[in-house]
Amino acid sequence: MLRTPGAWTFLIPGFAARQPFAMLTIGIVLLVQHTTGSYGTAGAVAAVTGVSMALFAPQSGKLADRYGQRAVLVPGVMIHAASVAALVALTLGGAPLWALFAAALPTGASVPQIGPMVRARWAALLGPSAPAPGPGPGSGSDAGPGPGARDSSSLLPTAAAFESVTDEFTFVIGPVLATALCAGIHPAAGLIAEATLTLVGGLLFAAQRATEPRSAQHGGADGSPGPRVSALSVPGVRVLAVALLGIGSVFGGMQVSLTAFAEEIGDPGVNGLLYGIFAAGNMLAGLVCGAVAWKTGPRRRLLVGYAALALAASVLWTAHSVPLLAGLGLLVGLCIAPALITSYTLVESLVPASARTEAFTWLTGAVALGQAAAVTAAGQLADAHGASAGFLVPLVGTALALATLVALRSRLAPKASGRVSARGMSHRTPVTVD
Repeated sequence: MLRTPGAWTFLIPGFAARQPFAMLTIGIVLLVQHTTGSYGTAGAVAAVTGVSMALFAPQSGKLADRYGQRAVLVPGVMIHAASVAALVALTLGGAPLWALFAAALPTGASVPQIGPMVRARWAALLGPSAPAPGPGPGSGSDAGPGPGARDSSSLLPTAAAFESVTDEFTFVIGPVLATALCAGIHPAAGLIAEATLTLVGGLLFAAQRATEPRSAQHGGADGSPGPRVSALSVPGVRVLAVALLGIGSVFGGMQVSLTAFAEEIGDPGVNGLLYGIFAAGNMLAGLVCGAVAWKTGPRRRLLVGYAALALAASVLWTAHSVPLLAGLGLLVGLCIAPALITSYTLVESLVPASARTEAFTWLTGAVALGQAAAVTAAGQLADAHGASAGFLVPLVGTALALATLVALRSRLAPKASGRVSARGMSHRTPVTVD
């Protein structure tokens, strides 16, 4: 997969540009909590950012599908950097809560959707309409539409797993980096680093034009004009979005509750370690998922994986020691990756190429929305009843999402296309035969 021509040109800047996604929420929580002394207030400001991103990210994806990724990224990263600077200045200046909300709104709305854009590039490079890669994945020769094309398409699940691992690697590094910068340099250092990485990485990623999928106004991903379909009109996308709301509740609930737990035991530095173990479990499971040649279908894998996630999340609130919480966090992390990877893999079969970036952003936005709601709820519960109460949020979020998945699982099956019925020429009368 990594020998695919042009892959490294967007992977490296894409990694730098997506790193801030894992730093933004924790950076806001640490800065606002430092200036106000309240996890509830910090969680509320972070929640506004998350909700704003969840609402605007799909529109960003739709615009990227229609006009191209560069046209959306360049102005977006500039607006994001300016909005973060305004949020930092207002927070440090003791501005009222409404002013922080006003700055948090454009901060979230302008978060660049690098992950979905990278996934859309993989789909364009490896999908059925991509050029055949020849004898091997990295060969530039044209081998025709034979086994080479099948080899290329077979790498799509690997690419989905790779992207999940990359996302989780950022969630290993991002919170630890933001926490270290806020604790060691200045409470605002985490957000300043986030804005800088977003601006530099986003502009470098936008400059990689050779691998950018063709926009709808230039003929679409396969070079031919197609109908403009909203990704959210696909029933399966709506079901997957609900599933990823539950996963977002795990991320948000873990971030706030682990921070509150570290404060309760008088060791704030253990927060980064515990969250890193949780994210490392997710990354390890992603590596395994990418290496396995699955014989079961993605819909069944999603149901089984999500049931395991809900079960693991249901016992987090019982942990009252660092070793036990680290072990349970690792277990929850191991269960997240299969559900995430399979959700993104299902998009390939459910959504046409002309709306794929939008579909990916709906899923990413659902994670952000679930995270925002969880940050708010867990912050309020932690303030009122302690860190253990905050861990109830992942339990409720995953249980509700699992119930929705089970009830609506039939909508995750792709529509049959091109089905041919065996019929006669109509010049003979049908007869019954044994």
